[in-house]
Amino acid sequence: MKVRKAVIPAAGLGTRFLPITKAVPKELLPLMDRAAIQYVVEEAAAAGIEQVIIVTSRGKEAIADYFDRHLELEGLLAAKGDTERLSQVKHLSEMVELTYVRQPEQLGLGHAILCASAAVGDEPFAVMLPDDIIMAEKGAIAQLLEVFDRYEASIIAVQEVHGPEIQSYGVIVPEPVSEGIFRVLGTVEKPALADAPSNLGIVGRYVLTPEIFDTLTRVTPGAIGEIQLTDGLALLLQSQLMYALRLQGVRYDVGNPLGLLKASVELALQREGIGPAFMEFLEQLVE
Repeated sequence: MKVRKAVIPAAGLGTRFLPITKAVPKELLPLMDRAAIQYVVEEAAAAGIEQVIIVTSRGKEAIADYFDRHLELEGLLAAKGDTERLSQVKHLSEMVELTYVRQPEQLGLGHAILCASAAVGDEPFAVMLPDDIIMAEKGAIAQLLEVFDRYEASIIAVQEVHGPEIQSYGVIVPEPVSEGIFRVLGTVEKPALADAPSNLGIVGRYVLTPEIFDTLTRVTPGAIGEIQLTDGLALLLQSQLMYALRLQGVRYDVGNPLGLLKASVELALQREGIGPAFMEFLEQLVE
């Protein structure tokens, strides 16, 4: 079955970026001249996703404004003959169909996905976390969709994680199937290094069967009432096969300031007209 929809959870408060996120959603913080979330929506569109469902919360209306038409601005750019910027602005509303749903309380990633259940319906769908920007020749979600087409089962993205950093990840218990593809036998959330069942940490791309919604309704909330997606995946494993794909590409966690800076530097170096001069500037800094 073709995967037509993707869910992007974007309801978090962005406390690691305070005070700017008091007024600006963290998903709109810039990577060069684009909001971080735009890269994720573009990744979905490039993979053939037809509808993106963005889960927001109070105070994040600016995300919808960012992707909406701005007729006055478009008219001004057209009158000036600035066709390049006009194309960039119109592109935001033309990439893919966008739908917005509200998460009334921040009750975990699993709860955010449950908020999108009516919009998704009874079909497989992608989940794309906007904190993860993955730079790859083939988009991360496109890589997962290829594996989904082969197995028609839930697929989670993993990358190799080394050393103590493994304690910050959900980690899979893997059974190799083919190059870079694993059957998931179980998951362990944030294990100590000595207890980790592998070095394959789960990162923010998934393709899930619709049965995940039922399992999330049966997850026992944690101490602060949160419903975690990893707990839902563990329940889903009891009734369905699940696979993992080791992604090809470089991942940046733009949900923290250092990751956002690293991604910004790489994108700037790649940008025509800016890259060489920026590299010269960086070289001067380290001399």
